[in-house]
Amino acid sequence: MGRFSAKTDYEDLRNVRILENKARLKTLGLQKTISELRSIVSSAKPSRKPWTRKVYDLSSLRRSGRLKRTSSEVTPIRFSLRRSSRLGELFGDESEDEETVGEKKRPANMPWVNIKGSGLQLSPEASALRCSSRGRGGVYNSVLGICCHFCRQKKLCGEEDCKRCGNLDVNEPCIGKTDCSVCHSSNGVLCRACLKVRYGEEMEEVRENKEWMCPHCIEEKGINQYWICNSSFCLKKRNMAPTGIAIYRAKELGYKSVAHLVMDKLKGKEEGRPEIV
Repeated sequence: MGRFSAKTDYEDLRNVRILENKARLKTLGLQKTISELRSIVSSAKPSRKPWTRKVYDLSSLRRSGRLKRTSSEVTPIRFSLRRSSRLGELFGDESEDEETVGEKKRPANMPWVNIKGSGLQLSPEASALRCSSRGRGGVYNSVLGICCHFCRQKKLCGEEDCKRCGNLDVNEPCIGKTDCSVCHSSNGVLCRACLKVRYGEEMEEVRENKEWMCPHCIEEKGINQYWICNSSFCLKKRNMAPTGIAIYRAKELGYKSVAHLVMDKLKGKEEGRPEIV
């Protein structure tokens, strides 16, 4: 009971204090001033304009008559791209790439880069770093590096005897990247690590097989409809979720690579088998 009576006494004192404050404001004339200020503030608020849907006109834009007269007289000027003088010493001035070698299409692991002069060499430090990671290489090069279709790493390969990545010779193929014998496109460019992990193939076997085909061409020719490219780009085009780092799960389930796991999933889905989790 003591606790409830103390609470009641506090509320009574609070109410008395409120009444005293109101009476004091009234005697001072401040109550009227406060109400007037509130009315001024409320009237000063900008009124919102009603929302109206904007309709765009499809008619031709209004144009100055002077511009109409001069536009037909102006001859378009072709400007050349501004290029650094340092890059000008390395690269030639030809804008078109040589896509063919003789009458054959240039392999995807030997793309043409027009380099002026032959003084480009890797430093001993860069050469050691390049070969430190044989799977993908350890040196990124936006000009001479060949982009892997799967990992999209534009690195110089880590193969010790690669003349293109070691000596920067653009007339030699990169032996650390694959090339499809059919399409010779970027879809068939895979580094050693992605070739092994994603498709279970060895780079040495691919080099010896002159008729090696990328998964895109294998599927297109109907050789194996379940053998597909499992890169994130290609899976998204099929409305399939990217596999991510699935090699550990594939090995755990007894598959040679991620492609073998995806192939079995596609077969099982067509045959009505329960999906592999």
